[in-house]
Amino acid sequence: MHDHAPRDRLATHAVTNQPPAPEDRDALADDTPLQEALAREAPGWVARRLAPLGREVGSRRVQALGEAANHHPPELRLFDRHGRRLDEVAYHPAYHELMHLALDHGWHAVAWQEEGRGGHQAHVAALYLLTQAEPGFCCPVTMTHAALPALRASPEALGEWSPRLLAWDYDPRALPAAQKRALTFGMAMTEKQGGSDVRANTTRAEPCGDGWRLSGHKWFCSAPMSDAFLTLAQTDDGLSCFLVPRFAPDGTRNPLELQRLKDKCGNRANASAEIEYRGAWAQPLGEPGRGVATILSMVQQTRLDAATAPVAMMRQGLVEAWHFVRHRRAFDRRLSEQPLMRVLIADMSLEVEAGVALALRTARSFDGAARGDAHERALARLLPALAKYWHNKRAPGFLAEAMECLGGIGYVEETPLARLYREAPVNSIWEGSGNVICLDVLRVLDRHPEAWAALRAELAPAQGASPAFDRALGELERQLGGPPEALVPRARWLTQRLAQCLQAALLLRHAPDAVGQTFCRSRLGDGAGAAFGVLPPDAPLEALLDRLPS
Repeated sequence: MHDHAPRDRLATHAVTNQPPAPEDRDALADDTPLQEALAREAPGWVARRLAPLGREVGSRRVQALGEAANHHPPELRLFDRHGRRLDEVAYHPAYHELMHLALDHGWHAVAWQEEGRGGHQAHVAALYLLTQAEPGFCCPVTMTHAALPALRASPEALGEWSPRLLAWDYDPRALPAAQKRALTFGMAMTEKQGGSDVRANTTRAEPCGDGWRLSGHKWFCSAPMSDAFLTLAQTDDGLSCFLVPRFAPDGTRNPLELQRLKDKCGNRANASAEIEYRGAWAQPLGEPGRGVATILSMVQQTRLDAATAPVAMMRQGLVEAWHFVRHRRAFDRRLSEQPLMRVLIADMSLEVEAGVALALRTARSFDGAARGDAHERALARLLPALAKYWHNKRAPGFLAEAMECLGGIGYVEETPLARLYREAPVNSIWEGSGNVICLDVLRVLDRHPEAWAALRAELAPAQGASPAFDRALGELERQLGGPPEALVPRARWLTQRLAQCLQAALLLRHAPDAVGQTFCRSRLGDGAGAAFGVLPPDAPLEALLDRLPS
């Protein structure tokens, strides 16, 4: 952060035709689609509570924290100076400040403390804003939030762990849970030989006098400095779910040994580890042999966050690109005045609008399900998978386009775009890669026909508003009415189309006409293109661009 303007007259030249340095901005106040979605989907208290976070995330101070946390990745500390095992990860101070920003204000807990009253909308909107500070640190925030449903499978564990899980505080110290003000949770499920097929796990749990002992490995352990981890292990009853604390009940370090940290493409502010359980003490969660069902209550929550993060990254990339092209000149005009650039930015803005609408509508279904609404419960079974799949398929190409808007400077690490581009694939892979998610969609449609009926009811009010939408919906219904064996090879197409049709319906019903109609014509119409920047020749560019920050 610079207190004074840098010198722009150098020894050989003057620095000209560059955008001004970033200033403090309000990431909520200048986000029209988010404000509209909150007004539509959430109670009024949500936007009011989010307002300070929007100002913080958009500030130069917090943006600098995100850059620092990414530039200084976590370091593994296996032993102390005398050779005693630590199995700790050291983070840069910027990482801890970002964790305080999220946890001290309860964004990991709000979904449960306001469950059924807008809590999930508040959590998702906060995650969307926090991601624009730095995506990596949001992983432990997400998992701490998502652990509570799994804890509910065991009243004893819920009573013991939930008070500190829900505390509005962040305590990074390596101490037994009883000695801490607040706790964070991680997850360790996949193993080398199985990956997404967790039923192939070989980690073994054996009962002991005061609980269970786990032995085995985990190929990915997310946020390895968490206070407790949800994990899967084989028992005589089958694959079961366990809670593994960092410290055993007697206060000693639980033998959960870190082998190495992953050297990842992106997500560098966050640590991911390979671990071994060496007789680690564990507490069972849920019914024996029902580990997958228990852990899926956590996965359902993390999938919603994994569906939201790419939209936030696209929004940040769009804002960076728009700021640059409004100040950069080429061929005697600002880039923002060049016809093809205007088409590209307008098209990218449509994608973000659709993503925000779908993410917030999905969050509302979670709160409706908590209130016992059957329609919302049916939607909550299906929408997270649709949103996770499609938003993550759009993000890498979107962020590549944003980098291209800046030219060479977009490809270097001094701008956020290179960091965002490296981050873009992670949420597609995490908690179920594309094929896994699409097969899950087919399973939901097959086993829960009420989910399709609920989605069809959401789409119906938009019929008649757009010929492109009506044709797309008709084709989708024909495909879904075909033989079941024909659906598997078409699972990706079906998942994409279901997501796009719901995005279109939301925009047709709630967004300005220029947004909804142009989205339908460019995504569902005959001239739809695979790349961004392909809009109908008469697209209302001015109306679309006017919704971006000035």
